[in-house]
Amino acid sequence: MTDGRSPAPARRSARAIWRNSSTGFRVGVCLLAVHVVTAVLGPFVAPYGYAQIGAGLPLSGMSLEHPMGVDQLGRDVFSRVLHGAHIVILLSLSGTALGLVVGATIGLLSAYLGGILDEFIQRCIEAVVSIPYIVLGLLAVYAAGPVLAGRPEMMVVVVAILYAPRIARMARAAALDVVTRDFVVAARLRGDGARTIILRDLAPNTASTLLVEFALRTGYAPALIAAFGFLGFGVQPPTPEWGLMINENRNVILISPVTVLGPGLALASLVVAVNLTAEGMARMLGRSTKLDAG
Repeated sequence: MTDGRSPAPARRSARAIWRNSSTGFRVGVCLLAVHVVTAVLGPFVAPYGYAQIGAGLPLSGMSLEHPMGVDQLGRDVFSRVLHGAHIVILLSLSGTALGLVVGATIGLLSAYLGGILDEFIQRCIEAVVSIPYIVLGLLAVYAAGPVLAGRPEMMVVVVAILYAPRIARMARAAALDVVTRDFVVAARLRGDGARTIILRDLAPNTASTLLVEFALRTGYAPALIAAFGFLGFGVQPPTPEWGLMINENRNVILISPVTVLGPGLALASLVVAVNLTAEGMARMLGRSTKLDAG
């Protein structure tokens, strides 16, 4: 016997969002779900260890036993891709989250302060943003020294350093519309402190913009981490990070191209999945999906 009540509003809302979402968003969510499941289960279902030498004949090509071939050290590339999935996702999420916290804090504080302090903060941000991604990242790695360079934690910090100034500009732009509203003016007249106003008034009213910014930035974080790994400044061997794997096998691409195509396709599909999901979220929230490339 039913009580005559309708389904929970949250459930109806989720179904409505999915039903009214774009095809790209649905594809992105499904593809992203596959990557998340792979990241969680990959180390447990991988047929070989990520550093296991002698799993097969080196550069023997693709087979049923080795779907992505065997690298020049005899390691199974498919197993290494499975082991590396959680590394790439965790580094991307952690780095972007740290960049979001730092950038949003700076941006919201800048918008709240206004005046000459706001101008000073923005000029400093513009100076940092003018430095290309790779150059700034390499400077950060060099400044960390040999002790921290090559550690996964360093990649988290590098991604945060690259993203924080750009997120700060977006957060400030979103907060400038909020700081002039009556409830913020009233809070200032009551004598509320900057911390209270930022956390209680500015942050919630810019949350949708920052959420989309987080999703968009996360989509490009795996490519950034892979770029540093490919250049030899990311995590070090034998860590199965996908960019590092591409670099390790690039010299044998003509002999066994699948050893490069395997991690390359995994990386590309993850970037596409996150970006399709982020763009769908942006459209549903009515936000622009154009990244601040400056």
